[in-house]
Amino acid sequence: MIYPRNLEQKIGFDQVRRMLADHCLSTLGRGRVDDMDMATTYTEVGERLGLADEFIRLMANDGDDFPAQHFFDLRTALRRVRTEGLYLDVSELFDLWRSLATLRDMVRFLVRSDDDRPTYPLLARMAADVTIFPQHVDAIGRILSPYGEVKDSASPELADIRRSLTATRGGISRLLGGILRNAQAEGWVSKDTAPTMRDGRLVIPVAPALKRRIAGIVHDESASGKTVFIEPAEVVEANNRVRELEGEERREIVRILTQMTDKLRPDIHDLLLSYEFMADIDFVRAKAALARQMGAVVPTLVDRPEIDWIRAIHPLLQIALSRHGKTCVPLDITLNATQRILIISGPNAGGKSVCLKTVGLLQYMLQCGLPIPTGEGSHAGIFADIFIDIGDEQSIDDDLSTYSSHLNNMKQTMRHCTDRSLVLIDEFGGGTEPRIGGAIAEAVLKRLNTSRVYAVITTHYHNLKTFAEQNEGVVNGAMLYDRQLMQPLFEMQMGQPGSSFAVEIARKIGLPADVIDDAAQMVGADYINADRYLQDIVRDKRYWENKRQQIRQKERQLDETLAACQSEADDLHRRRREVMDQARAEAARLLSEANAQIENTIRSIKEAQAERDRTRAARQAFNDFRTTVETVPDDDHDEALISRRMEQLRGRQQRREERRKRRKDQATNTATAANKVREDVVAVGAAVKIKGQTTVGRVMELSGRRATVAFGNVKTTVDVDRLQVVDGSAAAAAERATAVSTFVGRATQERMREKQLHFSQEIDVRGMRGEEALTAVSYFIDDAIQVSAHRVRILHGTGNGILRTLIRQYLQTAPGVAHYADEHVQLGGAGVTVVDLA
Repeated sequence: MIYPRNLEQKIGFDQVRRMLADHCLSTLGRGRVDDMDMATTYTEVGERLGLADEFIRLMANDGDDFPAQHFFDLRTALRRVRTEGLYLDVSELFDLWRSLATLRDMVRFLVRSDDDRPTYPLLARMAADVTIFPQHVDAIGRILSPYGEVKDSASPELADIRRSLTATRGGISRLLGGILRNAQAEGWVSKDTAPTMRDGRLVIPVAPALKRRIAGIVHDESASGKTVFIEPAEVVEANNRVRELEGEERREIVRILTQMTDKLRPDIHDLLLSYEFMADIDFVRAKAALARQMGAVVPTLVDRPEIDWIRAIHPLLQIALSRHGKTCVPLDITLNATQRILIISGPNAGGKSVCLKTVGLLQYMLQCGLPIPTGEGSHAGIFADIFIDIGDEQSIDDDLSTYSSHLNNMKQTMRHCTDRSLVLIDEFGGGTEPRIGGAIAEAVLKRLNTSRVYAVITTHYHNLKTFAEQNEGVVNGAMLYDRQLMQPLFEMQMGQPGSSFAVEIARKIGLPADVIDDAAQMVGADYINADRYLQDIVRDKRYWENKRQQIRQKERQLDETLAACQSEADDLHRRRREVMDQARAEAARLLSEANAQIENTIRSIKEAQAERDRTRAARQAFNDFRTTVETVPDDDHDEALISRRMEQLRGRQQRREERRKRRKDQATNTATAANKVREDVVAVGAAVKIKGQTTVGRVMELSGRRATVAFGNVKTTVDVDRLQVVDGSAAAAAERATAVSTFVGRATQERMREKQLHFSQEIDVRGMRGEEALTAVSYFIDDAIQVSAHRVRILHGTGNGILRTLIRQYLQTAPGVAHYADEHVQLGGAGVTVVDLA
């Protein structure tokens, strides 16, 4: 079930249908596009997508060889000539001839095989039972020329008729040429006058005043009346003969066409089936062409309701943006049995509706058998129904308001939805009073979750975000927003709710600050803080997500570097083995030469018969040769040397690691001892003061590295490292002074607790004047010190840097400020100053 009936217009599928029709080669495929609908079974969707995927591969590998030049729709003409006596005219027969030739070539192309296996098995199975008609192709080829004209050789009678026509027309031309030259010589017509044709007869144009000079029949005159067209009497009979021969030619052509049609008539049923196959091929080819235009692929299909898309893109939006040199932000979305309903929240114009329409359009395209633009690794399931509620459907005729139309859609959805339904709702609960609208929306959402439907819902209501956090099967999603540039990022992240950024957008637009402050007071600090916490969560998650991506990228680079190093090491080892093998071969050769040299030396000594000089020379030659042999590297010696060097390196590395471990253990023991000493000193009941201050208090409670200290009637929580123990006498005197100087009334204590509870660690002074900003920052720093904040952020923007300079000049002189610096570049950079307090 598809609800409502105009779903295709709402998600933009009507535009996809038109684009698909534009890729068809003829009305054959366009008819299939008009009849295209959504399949709801895994088998049917898989077969449709499989055919499209094979044709995408065909276009990539064999697109130039595929016969797709003559797709003509002859089904209407073939149905007409089923009746005896009717025939196909020359143009219809010509189109039939060319399309049947294309059909023959196409079937042969698809059923071809490599190694006894079809190259494109699904398309081959589709073409296996299609009948081709080579006998009809040959028969029509004997009748028609490649230019679509009936050949003279189509029949002997036609050949005789056309020979007679040629001869008669040649005689008329010669006779008319003689008459025209005579008239030109007499001055009755101009020198550049030539015979022309009127009503199929050759005539001579003559001025009206001279028309009596040429005997003949006046057939016509020009529109201006300055020329008449005369058929000379000498050629009238010949022109009549031409008329007769042309009639005989037409009758003979009709007889030939009728005879050819009679041969085709018994096969008309099979011919019509073949044209249905051509329509299917045209349709599948158009799907593949559209997929290539959109960059679409076929995701992994699963036989259950599921959406697991990576880098999914709205194809129509991508095409529109590409005209302006822009790109579409991809969508990552997962709906499965554990998280079936996605609640998307975020700022207006942030892309929530685009996400919703992307899901609806791509899922509908997929189940219509069209590839969708998703990334590698995406999975897609099958839904039995799609329900959608997008836009305003108010109707005066049906007496429906905007909200009534939404309620009617909700009624139909709840009545018919199942656990295999996909529900898409935009601005859930909108159109009426927010409180009751949110309550009704939450009740409907509860019913949908109970029915275990799959849904994507956009909203601004906090109660729906809370419902998603508290109920299984429902998950929040946030549209990201750049708080520094004050513009949406059109990127959706699942797992947390999004902020509407209402205050920030109102401030960007220029709404007066007092109006924004009044609105904030009306909704209460809790609402403002909750919205701010949502913004901080989204910002932090984005920051760590970017960090994770950087780490993954560096890990990939490291893996590539290690692989390259390993490859180089293997290559060096291989080359080393080759060198050693060459050295062994050289040593064997030298050894062979050594034996020969020894024999020569012995022979020389014997021949010299103990002559001292020659014996000395022979011994010197032998010693030189032995030195040469001994310089050949010994493989075993080299191997041992390398092994010893490697052992030395490993030992050195091991000793380095042991020294590093010992230093680390010593540092850990030292820190543990120091902590133990500190914990022994700073104990519950100890008199302490904050380093750099004089007020003495008592430790009331210890929790890890945090201590709760009472300074008179004021309690605060500080790090143990910031406390300093005070001895007994000094502590007693200081406590007496503190009791006098730090007496705080109950009302003041309540105000301090309220300030601690609602204190924000961030202040935004963008747009303020310099003096106003300094006043706000000084109050903010004082409040931060009072509530014992450790770190705060000041948002001043970049601009010309004036506010940044003034604020930092103040921070240099402000007591209690330990350090300040720019925020991380991904969290604001030079537009935000982070302040650490002492």
